[in-house]
Amino acid sequence: MLNSKEIRQTFLDFFASKGHKIVPSAPIVLKDDPTLMFTNAGMNQFKEYFLGYKTPEYKRIADTQKCLRVSGKHNDLEEVGLDTYHHTMFEMLGNWSFGDYFKKEAIAWAWELLTKVYKINPDNLYVTIFEGAENEGLAQDTEAYNYWKQHIPEERILLGNKKDNFWEMGATGPCGPSSEIHIDLRSDEDKAKIPGKELVNKDHPEVIEIWNLVFIEFNRKADGSLEKLPDKHIDTGMGFERLAMVLQGKKSNYDTDIFVPLIQEIESISGKTYGQDEKTDIAMRVIADHVRAVAFSIADGQLPSNTGAGYVIRRILRRAIRYGFTFLDQKEAFIYKLVPTLVNIMGDAFPELQKQKSLITNVIREEEQSFLRTLEQGLVLLNRIIETSQSKQIPGSKVFELYDTYGFPKDLTALILREKGYTFDEKEFEAEMQKQKQRSKSAAEVTTDDWIVINEDDEEEFVGYDTLESLVKITKYRKVTSKKDGDMYQLVFNLTPFYPESGGQVGDRGYLEAPNGDVTYIVDTKKENNLIVHLAKSLPKNVNDIFKAVVDEDARQRTAANHTATHLLHEALRKVLGKHVEQKGSLVAPSHLRFDFSHFGKMTEDEIKQVEDYVNARINDKLPLIEKRNIPITQAMEEGAMALFGEKYGDTVRMIKFGNHAELCGGTHVQNTGDVWQFKILSESAIAAGIRRIEAITGKAVKDYYKKQDEEIKEIKKILKNPVDLPKTIENLQADNQQLRKEIDKLKKEKAQFIQAQLKNEFEDLGKIKFLAKELDLDSATIKDLLFSFGKELDGIVAVVGTKQNNKAVISIFISKDLVEKYGLHAGNIVREAAKEIQGGGGGQPFFATAGGKNPSGLQNALAKAKELVVEKIKS
Repeated sequence: MLNSKEIRQTFLDFFASKGHKIVPSAPIVLKDDPTLMFTNAGMNQFKEYFLGYKTPEYKRIADTQKCLRVSGKHNDLEEVGLDTYHHTMFEMLGNWSFGDYFKKEAIAWAWELLTKVYKINPDNLYVTIFEGAENEGLAQDTEAYNYWKQHIPEERILLGNKKDNFWEMGATGPCGPSSEIHIDLRSDEDKAKIPGKELVNKDHPEVIEIWNLVFIEFNRKADGSLEKLPDKHIDTGMGFERLAMVLQGKKSNYDTDIFVPLIQEIESISGKTYGQDEKTDIAMRVIADHVRAVAFSIADGQLPSNTGAGYVIRRILRRAIRYGFTFLDQKEAFIYKLVPTLVNIMGDAFPELQKQKSLITNVIREEEQSFLRTLEQGLVLLNRIIETSQSKQIPGSKVFELYDTYGFPKDLTALILREKGYTFDEKEFEAEMQKQKQRSKSAAEVTTDDWIVINEDDEEEFVGYDTLESLVKITKYRKVTSKKDGDMYQLVFNLTPFYPESGGQVGDRGYLEAPNGDVTYIVDTKKENNLIVHLAKSLPKNVNDIFKAVVDEDARQRTAANHTATHLLHEALRKVLGKHVEQKGSLVAPSHLRFDFSHFGKMTEDEIKQVEDYVNARINDKLPLIEKRNIPITQAMEEGAMALFGEKYGDTVRMIKFGNHAELCGGTHVQNTGDVWQFKILSESAIAAGIRRIEAITGKAVKDYYKKQDEEIKEIKKILKNPVDLPKTIENLQADNQQLRKEIDKLKKEKAQFIQAQLKNEFEDLGKIKFLAKELDLDSATIKDLLFSFGKELDGIVAVVGTKQNNKAVISIFISKDLVEKYGLHAGNIVREAAKEIQGGGGGQPFFATAGGKNPSGLQNALAKAKELVVEKIKS
């Protein structure tokens, strides 16, 4: 029986023997594709070849691609763990042909690998071919049928509909019929009862698709029509985890050696046994799956965060944490302990896991600890909701608020409520969820027209390293409409000096000048599937003109200075802090630069100064730019160039070098470090566990910074009557201020004690309680101390005190604990109602609560309202 490492290698070796170039997996996190956050299929890294935007260096390629399916059309997240074959992160084994071989070879090699090399019993296999679609003028794929007849009996060649057997990249783009290979893993007894062909594509857990062969020969246009592609391509995908299950004779992906070590480690940590209880089994599967997705994403440079791809990763990890919290009784961080096991399983095939092991471990641990604190906070908030509820059914809007604002999971809320004898309005919750989804969908909705091609044969060329203006032709354009930006036009030129947003550097802006002098402004430049796309608010009147394309020189120069400073900063950090420092993200804009890097502690003031001094020393050295374009990546690495994890590099690269520091980089740079002029760090902070961020400026921005500092110092001196020793004067002011604060605090306490003595006699006897409602000229903190002092001295009291501060009103309510228990009085409920009189809101505990409002004139009405509510409650 082959282990998983042997299964993977056998696949790659087989296709290498068929003339395929074996290429590494692309990063799981996508950077130059605005249509996707993550690589969700093996073909993603080859889209530019299918679209015809780039000519492949190799006609035949094979690989294993790490994929993530947790958002958009392909979203398996909620299925993961509940069954034994869905995953968030998975490997897709694939072989590709770009205008080379087609159906005959793809079918023959797939059959050979499965039945002759992997030795799968051919009697257990079924294949499907596209049955055609009359409404689209698509005939049945008889070509694939005839090739399959040479390998498998005709009764096991089945027809599949458009949903199952016509693959599309998206709403538009390359597509074509596909042929799926399915395997029947049932027992002989079950096979005798129902033929396998009746269970194909019926979601039977033991009759499953194992490989999909896609024959790409059409292009789907924006109007829905299909056109033939100039070349035919092969795109296949075989799920590695499913293949391992088949070849290792298992009934579940989680029983293979890809997952078993992880599950065993979870058993060891939790003290529970897999296979004994369905709920704990699901939890273990969820955790084993999710730690892979999160670890690979972090290794490729995507940290958990509150937006975009980072939010998706955080959501996956939090799903794993809450399954451990709820079903495995794990109240402390534990998922990070699985990282060494994961590295042992997959580190050989994916060395980024080994390299980033420490970072992955620390980020996961920090995220776990943070979310467990959130869960604790959520429990407090949920208990408050239960305490203030007037019925046994909690409003769905409240549960949604817990979920949306605090990240508290709905199912965990339901579980806790059930234990306490409560339920919540699920229909209302779902209604709120749909509203939010609709808001997000509307905000993100983009309508893209088809490309209008003007000069199809012209290949795009970037000339922006050498010039900031050039004569260009528009080769294609299209209109894109979104709620956020309105109508925009995407323009592609035959050559361009505009640098597209990439590698952290923002895209160039500038303008196109027509022969008659008309100007079209380029507001941004981006890269999409290897195309440089120029964004404009309007379209030139005559798109067939020859235009002068001009880049904003000032913005480009300042951006280049910041990019060069980023390289110098990277070098400085490694010199000052150590070789463990690696770039984890960057932003290079005209105004400033931002640099994220791995380091497990706050930098000291001395370290920041050392880094700043080091960079400025390199600037003063006036180091010339050494640039090597299109050199073999092996040569660049031999010359000491740094490569970044999470970046996709080809066989040839561009190397940038200043002094002894070399990096692989496609960005723009100054010709000499002296052009940077000056470097200044503005801030250093933490953005995640083990990840620090430096924000800095260069050139004119530094000049403006020091000018502003100088002006502020002059203004301070003027205010302080031009002291000789400014620091000493400020120190004296601070000391005086501290002394005055102590005296004020003392006076406040004396004033409160005086007021307290007076107010003792002002409590109104309402029979069952003693009541006080008063407006006082005290701050909120002093009022709170005053009320708690009353509570210590007096029994059976309700005290309501209001104050006006900064054109606002604040109400504080104190209720003796014996009254809370005896009459069911609740300060939080009372203050919430009373605060309506001051156009505000608030809440708190049963014995003490506060509320604020923006209408001070309603304060007396609020005090009266509080009294009315108290009297009403004690009478009932």
